[in-house]
Amino acid sequence: MRYLMTTKPSETTPDERLYAEMGKFIEELTAAGVLLATGGLEPGGIVVTSAGEEITVTDGPFAEAKEAVAGFALIEVRSREEAIELARRFRRIVGDGESVVQQVFGP
Repeated sequence: MRYLMTTKPSETTPDERLYAEMGKFIEELTAAGVLLATGGLEPGGIVVTSAGEEITVTDGPFAEAKEAVAGFALIEVRSREEAIELARRFRRIVGDGESVVQQVFGP
């Protein structure tokens, strides 16, 4: 089962401890074959909206940047519970904030 774990920006400033712990976590998940991809996302982005035949493209940044996704990890695990446990471990490392875990369907 594949899951996409996303996280929103936080007020926490990363320090050396955070980088070290996150590096070990990523290394562990990569070695186990669980982590398929990970990365940070630009704060602005582009919104593409469709209404009937009209397609509108709007460049960011947007007023509610704190609601945007700041980073992601695509994982492959055996169960929903395992995905939740990895998200719990991630939150313990990075501290206060919010992450969303969603199952990815398809090939």
